Amino acid sequence: MLLNPTLDKLQALKLTGMLEALNEQLNTPEIEQLSFDERLGLMVDREITARDNRRLKTRLKNARLRQNACMEDIDFRHPRDLRRDQFQQLLASTWIKEHQNVIITGPTGVGKTWLACALAHKACRDGYTVQYHRLPRLLHDLNLARADGRYLKVMTGLAKTDLLLLDDWGLAPLTESQRRDLLELAEDRHNLKSTLITSQMPVDHWHELIGDPTLADAILDRLIHNAHRPPLKGESLRKKKAKLAKSGPKS
Repeated sequence: MLLNPTLDKLQALKLTGMLEALNEQLNTPEIEQLSFDERLGLMVDREITARDNRRLKTRLKNARLRQNACMEDIDFRHPRDLRRDQFQQLLASTWIKEHQNVIITGPTGVGKTWLACALAHKACRDGYTVQYHRLPRLLHDLNLARADGRYLKVMTGLAKTDLLLLDDWGLAPLTESQRRDLLELAEDRHNLKSTLITSQMPVDHWHELIGDPTLADAILDRLIHNAHRPPLKGESLRKKKAKLAKSGPKS
């Protein structure tokens, strides 16, 4: 049997996982101990793994997460009221499947964005599409999109994303157009998709921050009532690391 045409066809069909597996088998004399069905199964498994890895790479690229965070690196030892059992449940991504939200609040430097990115990274691994946005920049971009005719396209893309991560919520009071943009976004995603928010401001202050009482009620009703809300406390991790670096290793 001439193998070169078969290898070329696998390459042409973009079955790179099967191609790699077949090349490995050709260079492994012990593989002859396996049956044809077993060798074919190994090749198919490699192709599935390769495709899953490519899809994950694409989802992570499109997510554009701010922090390179993953669940395996979460530090539960730092005193910031991060409950291991509660966060492990969130890492299961069931809340995304059920179209619920997560709101992470706490002082600056306590690790809100990092933890949110870890949840978003796990969501990508679980097959969900993710978009990361700093809320101030997103609201600015929506204003530009409205001016150049891209508004509907941008809003549609945001509405379709399985998990929308809005970082730095509440850094400044909202304008009228920003309030309406948030309401449209919250309405498009309510009970259909999941939103993950980080904020220095406690949720109790959000109504005042949004400004207009009627719009604030409508926005918060769609974001808060089905949200998991792990509040963080404690000293800034950045300050802690700076202190450790300044003190240096003990002799």
